[in-house]
Amino acid sequence: MSPSAATPSAPDRAARLAELLTACVSDPARVTTDLPRRVAAAHDASPYLFTPQAVVRATSTAEVGALMAGARAAGLPLTLRSGGTSLAGQAGGDGILVDVRSHWRTAEVLDGGLRIRLQPGLTVRQANARLARYGRRLGPDPASESACTIGGLVANNSSGMNCGTQDNAYRTMESLQFVLPSGTVVDTAAPDADEALRAREPELHVGLLRLRDRVRSSAGSRATIERLFSMKNTMGYGLNSFLDHTDPADILAHLMIGSEGTLGFVGEAVFRTVPLLPHTATGLLVLPGLAETTEALPALLAAGARTAELLDAASLRVAQQSPDPADELHALRVEQHAALLVEFAEDSAELLEETVGAARPVLDRLPAVTGTSLVRDARVRARLWHLRKGLYTAVAGARRPGTTALLEDIAVPMERLTSTCEGLIGLFDRHGYQDAVIFGHARDGNLHFMLTQDFDSAPEIERYARFTDAMVDLVLDAGGTLKAEHGTGRAMAPFVRRQYGDELYDVMRELKRLCDPHGVLNPGVLLEDDPAAHLRSLKSVPEVDPAVDPCVECGYCEPVCPTADATTTPRQRIALQREIALATAAGDEERRRVLEADYAYAAVDSCAADSLCVTACPVVIDTGAVMKRLRAERHGAAAQRAGNAAARHWATAVKGVRAALNTAHAVPAPAMRAATGAVRRLGAEELVPAWADDIPRGGPSRPAPRRPAEARAVFFAACIGSVFAPETASGGAAGGAAAAFLRLCERAGVPVTVPGQLAGLCCGTPWQSKGYTAGHRTMAARTLEALWEASDHGRLPVVCDASSCTHGLEQLPDALTESDRARFASLNFVDSVAFAAEHLLPALPEPRRLGSLALHPTCSTVHLGIDDALRTVAATVSDAVTVPDNWGCCAFAGDRGLLHPEITATATAAQAAEITTGTYDAYASCNRTCEMGMTRATGRPYRHVLELLDEATA
Repeated sequence: MSPSAATPSAPDRAARLAELLTACVSDPARVTTDLPRRVAAAHDASPYLFTPQAVVRATSTAEVGALMAGARAAGLPLTLRSGGTSLAGQAGGDGILVDVRSHWRTAEVLDGGLRIRLQPGLTVRQANARLARYGRRLGPDPASESACTIGGLVANNSSGMNCGTQDNAYRTMESLQFVLPSGTVVDTAAPDADEALRAREPELHVGLLRLRDRVRSSAGSRATIERLFSMKNTMGYGLNSFLDHTDPADILAHLMIGSEGTLGFVGEAVFRTVPLLPHTATGLLVLPGLAETTEALPALLAAGARTAELLDAASLRVAQQSPDPADELHALRVEQHAALLVEFAEDSAELLEETVGAARPVLDRLPAVTGTSLVRDARVRARLWHLRKGLYTAVAGARRPGTTALLEDIAVPMERLTSTCEGLIGLFDRHGYQDAVIFGHARDGNLHFMLTQDFDSAPEIERYARFTDAMVDLVLDAGGTLKAEHGTGRAMAPFVRRQYGDELYDVMRELKRLCDPHGVLNPGVLLEDDPAAHLRSLKSVPEVDPAVDPCVECGYCEPVCPTADATTTPRQRIALQREIALATAAGDEERRRVLEADYAYAAVDSCAADSLCVTACPVVIDTGAVMKRLRAERHGAAAQRAGNAAARHWATAVKGVRAALNTAHAVPAPAMRAATGAVRRLGAEELVPAWADDIPRGGPSRPAPRRPAEARAVFFAACIGSVFAPETASGGAAGGAAAAFLRLCERAGVPVTVPGQLAGLCCGTPWQSKGYTAGHRTMAARTLEALWEASDHGRLPVVCDASSCTHGLEQLPDALTESDRARFASLNFVDSVAFAAEHLLPALPEPRRLGSLALHPTCSTVHLGIDDALRTVAATVSDAVTVPDNWGCCAFAGDRGLLHPEITATATAAQAAEITTGTYDAYASCNRTCEMGMTRATGRPYRHVLELLDEATA
């Protein structure tokens, strides 16, 4: 047999692997070996890149155990991935990547919030949202809480700004359910957990006892462990487990904390929670230098400061460049200064006053150069915290294109904090990292430093290697740890032996062998004997588009993206652009062709373009806007002319659509499905939806013109309320949101103007979203003219009755000429919900209240900042208002949910499941297409909240 015949081709190997893995799960659709999906999943927040051979979405511990066996049979490593926000390379591998986020988002609050049971796919913020109503939160408080998941929190032993070493994941974990590589499931909440472990895994049980006794019998080992774990320390395995616990099941459960997916999979964790302290006082204390800053710490902590964040001089200079710097920095000429951002927090205002009063003498003795005042106002406090949290944004966003932003963390004994900071600054200068900054959790001796690095040339990698070696010397000579919070990963794995010594390193190696004898789980992570392993498989970051080049692939965008579980996320959309650029540069035409062909739907067409991603992105990238631009670039001249024609004749177009919808409802549904299917197959997938029985009839005409004396606003009734009929309610008034708003205004004695040309006007969103730039410009100019006149040159606010259209009006300047933008800036757009909350509610009669209401805020209410107003109106009509814990954008996005219903189905699945477990008197939102999307998802009738208010006050 020839060698070529003996060796399977790449497609054959992929097919065999897919077949093997498909047998491990209940749904073959959750297994993929397709290149675009593998490439997209490969990218995480670290500077490393490993492309897996297969990606699997597991749904149960049994499936994970089967996949571990499958990986062993295939001779491939297996990596567990949840949020992908880890910074040290522990979330990527080149074998089988198992997604344990998508189907792992269950939470159960226990004992009135004193405990909580969590699965690994939930973010820390989502978990804390469930606890907030009980006045509790998780102990660990990582800065990435909006995106990092419980899986990563456990795997990395996360801590944060406030929790120190006493409230981290290790200390607050009560029990775990985990799967070993053998497939054995251990639940340490069971009273017989240790006996069960001994029965099912006798060698492991005996081995853990042996390692426990080995560690405890060595004075040197005990001393090293006690020294390192008196600080924040996520370097290597949590060997303190051998000192803190006696039974092997307890020891193993605590070793799982911080094991970075190398010992097993944690499918469920129960945590003890800590009190949520709502009353806080915050201050920025600028001191002459690092020495004065670190010397101030002991007294501040003793006085009750719960948070003390350090900022070095470079950080202060960066903060001064922000658009809205803190008052303390305005006139400061930063030389060798440093600062502490301190916060005092208690559970009552009285207790806070007492604590701050007791701390005042300590504060007054500080050599602060800008005062020691503490502020309680939430907005001012937010500015101060933005100064600290915005450092990442400022440095990462300003880095040279093609470079990677590296965020490292270390911890040293408090008495060595000043010298270590000074040593790091010296290393930055010596190795040419002029943009580096130091900040961190000073109360714990925990420093973060951030620098930018190019990994595309050998000299640059050598520079990084020299710096890393020198940094390791500095930290270890200070008696510190090379990783305090972010996990060992691949970045520091080669240095674990040096930090712990040969004896304890051998203990770690033996622990790994006992749990994972075949080395299946995440090899190369946490333990690595190759001294240069951290310098390989580094990520290239090619320039692709100035709008997305600042992306650091942190993944903060993913939890808010409605297509995350369906196609791709913003991070993946950008990563795929970079992969296409790399394939093009390498001359790999087949790879480029495959990636580009997939990108059209998986990235561009499926994007809801709701731009929630920009609200979460630390470097303020609007991936939704980029996808809309890519849609525009695909349109030829003929398509742009057609879009422009629709804009010029919009009143006629809306009438035509309304008539078509009404006609469609008169035609048998099978015939309509066949007709629309045929049109879509001819290439109109992005214009004509597949017919569905729940598509509404055509709506009512837009309101007739009116111009009352003493008008207090201009009413811009959205055309979407005319295109689609409102959800009907028994005994409800007709006309939808627009008619309801006008009736409410009349009832409250608030006269409003309705423009005469309204039928032909639009907010422009349909053209903007689809990329019809010529039509967008035409509509923007026409709408500006009409609203400029109707509002008396901006004197009156313009009120719109659909939140997405209010947001669309605010974005019209993108399509206006420079001269028109000046006029546009004089216009004030207000959503009808916010207008009602401020101007109508005080003048309306007492409403007849409902008992319960399920409320769906929209992505646009987030952008507009009117969620509170929406809740206020909802609370006016209902005693109990419920926003689902699993709330997110419905992804209906105008007609996107009609054109691609699979996107909305996936985006709404979790919140729909939550809503349908209960029964409510009414269901409300504030945008017609979002109401359609949620009605489709839940089978419950969603209506505009102003329709409910109208009926309640009639």
